[in-house]
Amino acid sequence: MKKTNSNKKRLSPEQREELLRALKARFEKNMNRHEGVGWAKVQAKLEANPQKIWSLNEMERTGGEPDVVGHDKKTGEYIFYDCSAESPKGRRSVCYDREALEARKEHKPKDSAMNMAAAMGIELLTEEQYRELQRLGNFDTTTSSWVKTPSVIRKLGGAIFCDRRYDHVFVYHNGADSYYAARAFRGSLRI
Repeated sequence: MKKTNSNKKRLSPEQREELLRALKARFEKNMNRHEGVGWAKVQAKLEANPQKIWSLNEMERTGGEPDVVGHDKKTGEYIFYDCSAESPKGRRSVCYDREALEARKEHKPKDSAMNMAAAMGIELLTEEQYRELQRLGNFDTTTSSWVKTPSVIRKLGGAIFCDRRYDHVFVYHNGADSYYAARAFRGSLRI
């Protein structure tokens, strides 16, 4: 009898408690990111969504340091972004998407940003979301992060990424198949 994959995307009680402790500590240390939001309500939402806890753990495991950055009053969802100072270490050296990965004939990266994000159950930040994040602090001062690329740019073979230099947020372009040791991606998750 084959085992189902349902347990693969669930944490053990110990892992869940360890993650919740880390998230709570980060939440309390960075109250400027989520003024007016209480941890008890966030935790209740998390505990009701084990699949989302698994995704947050993947964000944490790959170095994203996820934290609450907003609350959607219409849907009641809490919004988490990767808030690590630099682009997450466990997601670097990846090209933009599967199409770009498959197009490379040699020196292929291990994966793509879009593929990794989908496997983690998260979305890449958009340029707008990236700029929102940068209003909460200084991120990617020595690294860069792929962001969701408009289809008109992607159809032409490109992809966009952002970083912060000279106290400004910059948006750049590259071929979608490029990859660098200092570039990863930042994700978002709604719970």
